[in-house]
Amino acid sequence: MASFFSRTSIFRIFLLCSLCFSDFGFPQGVSSLGINYGQLGNNLLPPEKVLDLLSALRITKARIYDTNPQVLTAFANSGVELMVTIENAMLGQLSNPQAAFQWVTSHIKPYVPATKITSIAVGNEVFTDDDTTVLLSNLVPAMVSIQGALAQLGLDQYIKLSTPCSLAVLQESYPPSAGSFKTEVSGVMSQLLQFLQTTKAPFWINAYPYFAYKGDPNRVSLDYVLFNPNQGMVDPFTKLRYDNMLYAQVDAAIYAMARLGFNGIEVKVSETGWPSNGDENEIGATLQNAAIYNRNLLRRQLQNEGTPLRPKLRLEVYVFALFNENMKPGPSSERNYGLFHPDGTMAYNVGLSSVSTTSATTPSTTTSSVSDFSSSATKAATMEYHQSWVYWMLVCVLSFQVYMRRPF
Repeated sequence: MASFFSRTSIFRIFLLCSLCFSDFGFPQGVSSLGINYGQLGNNLLPPEKVLDLLSALRITKARIYDTNPQVLTAFANSGVELMVTIENAMLGQLSNPQAAFQWVTSHIKPYVPATKITSIAVGNEVFTDDDTTVLLSNLVPAMVSIQGALAQLGLDQYIKLSTPCSLAVLQESYPPSAGSFKTEVSGVMSQLLQFLQTTKAPFWINAYPYFAYKGDPNRVSLDYVLFNPNQGMVDPFTKLRYDNMLYAQVDAAIYAMARLGFNGIEVKVSETGWPSNGDENEIGATLQNAAIYNRNLLRRQLQNEGTPLRPKLRLEVYVFALFNENMKPGPSSERNYGLFHPDGTMAYNVGLSSVSTTSATTPSTTTSSVSDFSSSATKAATMEYHQSWVYWMLVCVLSFQVYMRRPF
């Protein structure tokens, strides 16, 4: 009898090993990668089709720029983590606790927990908005009021508040260790960071190496901003080596927070991307560069990397954007950040998937010309996974056979 139970226990261990290294226990998506789902287009797929597209791509995090009821309803029971956004114009109203409670009651509570709302972006790039003075005075009071409303409704443990900041809030960003905030925003920034530290919420930045290259293409290395192999740069004070600009920008924000006395707040990238087309004066806005930037970014995300300053803390990144949006104002580049065309066909292939929606049409010549940019990192990661799976299954089988033959 004892022998039987011993062998049964070993068999259970064998099954556990098998499950741990099979598809049941291996994450299918990239948990540190999200995508910005903007809706400034009159020809976009309906939210239900967008959810199908995200599922096909195995993307489990998305950000929207409002609290669109159609999106919140469509994403119910999908498991996709949603970051929703409060428009800048609402901050003054929501600084009132009663108004904030009413907003959370009507815009958030009816949809959770079926819709997995995990974050609320209170405004977007408030520190650099055209109406900065008024917005800044209302930013932290609005966050405090919304946090209080979430607490009253028992949602504060599940939903974090922050506000995405443009890197224009930095006075210095090079080298990263010189990172500092502009003097004119440091007062409100300190209040924001105190709020984030108290609520254990991250500091979000919208970081675009593209703009640095566009602004000074003769001095900024294209390979450095595209994550391609390059000499990189060594911070003369910390001796940390940076082989891409995005990580340097993130670390500059970390140093800037430290200069205000705040250490340990996690930095997440709420937006980053590269336009696939632009006006004549928008240097670098090409289909090829966009494919390379996002392909290399995906490769880094598959490796669960951190920055040189925080190498063990996986950097979470939201790619901008899911679709090309034809109603966005500004230069041509603003309407051409999408990984996908509005009908769900790929603008270019970064290796996320070759899957497209049923409405997909035959890609144009331009699209197919970069379709070979499939992610070698994705293929390598898949191969490594299968090799690891076979190895561990073999170990489990051999161990099982050895133990079953032992006298008990």
